[in-house]
Order: sequence, then C-alpha cells, then structure tokens
Amino acid sequence: MRQEFTEQEVIRRNSLNELIRMGIDPYPAEGFEVNVTAAEIKENFLKDNSLYQEVSIAGRIMTRRIMGAASFVEIQDSTGRIQLYLKRDDLCAGEDKTLYNTVFKKLMDIGDIVGITGFVFVTQMGEITIHAKSLKLLCKSLRPLPIVKEKSDVVYDAFTDPEQRYRQRYVDLIVNPEVQEVFVKRALLVNTMRSFLNEKRYLEVETPVLQPLYGGAAARPFTTFHNTLDQTLYLRIANELYLKRLIVGGYDGVYEFSKDFRNEGMDRFHNPEFTQMELYVAYKDYEWMMQLTEEMVERIAIALHGKTEVKAGENIIDFKRPWKRYTMYEVIRHYTGIDISGKTEEELVAIARKLEVPVDPTMGKGKLIDQIFGEKCEPNLVQPTFITDYPIEMSPLAKKHRTHEGLVERFEAICNSKEICNAFSELNDPIDQRQRFETQLELGKRGDMESMMLDEDFLRALEFGMPPTAGIGIGIDRLTMIMTNSPSIQDVLFFPQMRPEKRSI
Repeated sequence: MRQEFTEQEVIRRNSLNELIRMGIDPYPAEGFEVNVTAAEIKENFLKDNSLYQEVSIAGRIMTRRIMGAASFVEIQDSTGRIQLYLKRDDLCAGEDKTLYNTVFKKLMDIGDIVGITGFVFVTQMGEITIHAKSLKLLCKSLRPLPIVKEKSDVVYDAFTDPEQRYRQRYVDLIVNPEVQEVFVKRALLVNTMRSFLNEKRYLEVETPVLQPLYGGAAARPFTTFHNTLDQTLYLRIANELYLKRLIVGGYDGVYEFSKDFRNEGMDRFHNPEFTQMELYVAYKDYEWMMQLTEEMVERIAIALHGKTEVKAGENIIDFKRPWKRYTMYEVIRHYTGIDISGKTEEELVAIARKLEVPVDPTMGKGKLIDQIFGEKCEPNLVQPTFITDYPIEMSPLAKKHRTHEGLVERFEAICNSKEICNAFSELNDPIDQRQRFETQLELGKRGDMESMMLDEDFLRALEFGMPPTAGIGIGIDRLTMIMTNSPSIQDVLFFPQMRPEKRSI
C-alpha cells in the first residue's frame, strides 16, 4: 500500500535525505552517555552553582527560538523539560558553520532527539539553562508533534481528543507529560500492594492464562484453539480456581497479579483485558479479609498521596479505617424501601419492573438481585463501603453463611459508586460445590452466557481437602482510576482496546 504524506512530512523526509547526503547518520547506532537529568539540574543547581559544569544530557526538542547566530531550545527527557542555549561559534569549529547554519537551523525540527554536552548557568531572565558545547542528532522525527499553540487567546493543535490519545499513547506521553504521572502512580500502587503482601509472607505465583476450562467468575470468555493438542482453550476470566488448588497443595497464602480477559461490553469502566490481584489465605474467613483490605488500601492511599483522603471527580474519598458495612438486603431496603429477603424469582422480576430496573428471561434470582443493587444502590455508595452477606444464588464459589440460611459469606467493596474488590469465605465443601456448578449449568441452558462451567479437576482437588480459606480479587485498573482521579479506565491503561481505526481511502 502506498504511503501518503502531509506537506510537513514531505519536508521532514527531504531533510532526512539531505542529512544522509551530508554524511550525517540520522539514526546512529552508538549510544550517548547521559550523566544527568533535567529534574536533577533544576533541583540542585541553585543550591550550589558549581555543580553541573560538565553535563551530558539527551532529550527531545520541544521548542526552538532561532535568533541568528544563537538560539534557545527546550528539550524534554523522562523527568521534564530544560532550556538549552546554542551559540554558533561554540558548536562549529573554525570557519565551518555547517552544523549550526544548515543542520540545526534548517534540517532539524521539533520532535528530533538530540544529545548535548555543556555547562549549566542562569540566564538574565533567571532561567536555569544548559550552554551547549556540542550537539549530536540521535534520532530524526518524521512526523510533527501536535504541539499546543496559542493565538488571540485561542488554544489549538492541543492533543486532547481521547480517541487519538488512547490510540497514539506514545504521542500523548510526549505532549501531555502529566499523563506519565498517572502511570508512575499506578506502578507505585502495585509495588505498595506487593510489598504489603510480601511482608505477610504470602507467596507470589503464576497460573495459566490459557485454560481448558474457564472459571472463577461470571463472564463470557475469549476462545482460541491449540493446533497440536487439537483442543479449544480459553483466555482466563479469573485465576481463582488455580490459586485454590495451590492452597490445597499446602501453601498458607498465595497471590497473583493477573491479566484477565472477558468478552463483554466496553465502556469507561470496562476493558476486555484488565488486571486484578487475587489473594487466598488459609485458615481465614471473610471478616478477616475485610480488615486486611482496609489496611492495604489505606496504605496505598498514603503511599500515593501522603494521606488517606483522595480526590475522585467531585468527591473526596477517605480510605481511613474502618469502612462502613451493610448487608446486601440492608442496602437494597435502605435505598428502595423494599425487603427482598425470601422473595421468589417471579417476585423479584415484579419488584425489578416496579423499580424500572431492566431484566430479561435469562436472569435467575442472583442476577435479578445484582441488577437491582447495581441500578438502585451502587450509585449512592461513594465512600468505601463493604456490602456483605449475598444471596447464595449470586455466589457459586462462596461458603454458606454460618448463621443466615440462603446467604453466603461474601463481600464487595464499593467506592466512588463502583466495585473495586470481591471476596469470600471460600467454599471448600466439594459436594456443595458440585451442586452449585450444576445449578450454573442449568442457567447456561436458559441462555445465561456468563454462567460457570463444571470443572471436574477443581472438584477433585477439593475432595483431597482445602482448609478454610479467605479469598479476594481487587481490580487494579478501577482502584488506579480512583487513586489518580481518572474518569475512564482507558486513562489508566497504556494501550486500551479500541475499535478498528477508520482510514481514509
């Protein structure tokens, strides 16, 4: 296919060819020794102006002001921007002014990556600047950056369109450097969580992404095929059943940061590929897990913000322990005025319709209750809140409640009106678990595409005996959204899934 170029792209390619004709490699193979960053210079130079008299720094040209025989340039490295002062007579030896007059002034552009050596000083305007003694082109940019321009109080060419930003994250990171901070905080969130779990001596493990049976959640899977095995395989929707096998095997606590995949709708809270951390600890229950969750998330907030309060949209979320708690029936009664405990499937359908909650014939009791909760309760839960004691129909992998018939020992943490984690006292009765799987198969026959499969190997593992266990799955993407005040899951994923790009013919 023939590549079409804009006028600016043609000019840059002509400059590229001219550089090559002059014997200048626009993509040199050798590295460039860097001994300082922009942030280090700005932080330390004024404390001691004898520092940084021999600096070597590399970065991308972001602005240029050419003034005859001298120029001011801003370059950007991974830590920020810094100004350069380029003087023709310093850069060019003897009578040959080619490097400055031709190469820099005519053949180099905003977006090019350069290496600079020189010394640091402060201009008359008070700006910390590097006086360049040498300039080396490290990479020629063939596409112009969408640099913000202002004219008559109007800003244009800003790279703000969400679809463009998500498709071209590499450009987004260059021209919107505040985006980098979101992903720095995401990494800190994960590292804080990992350190917290490691301190408690839980073992980080890996489990299969390609699975012969999918399970551990209610979701539609992605399907693939293994040629050698002549077998259909599934991208995991959760890693729960494999981690529980490890508890059967004798580990007291295991966790995994896993990429999971669910073949479902996409919106600002859902991406088909997402990250969650799942943790299983032997000899514990869901009450213990609630306390651990509060402690861990509170520590994350403090690590990222230095306090337990976090701004999320128009809300200030306070993760300080303890969090509020409601049972599922209590919260529905609180926000609808209706007690749904003990209701039949037909009664729940009638209640949902009365509340103008959308339902369909594939929904059993569990999904009906979940739908009512999601429509009428969840939007009201802004501060971190545990919703506990779910109906048994909603939770095929959770242990029956020790005192309340028809319920299970399960909780979800809701924050900023969205679920951020799901946890159980894990079901370890193999006979009960088989019956629950069989109920799921019946729902599948009714058309429920998210019903679970019956996993005979997992049941066999339970028959060898799994100790009482508490388990949890925490959505890393959603938690990051809250902790970084990001309105969309696409904002906290480097490369979110997108619809096919439309190309002009």
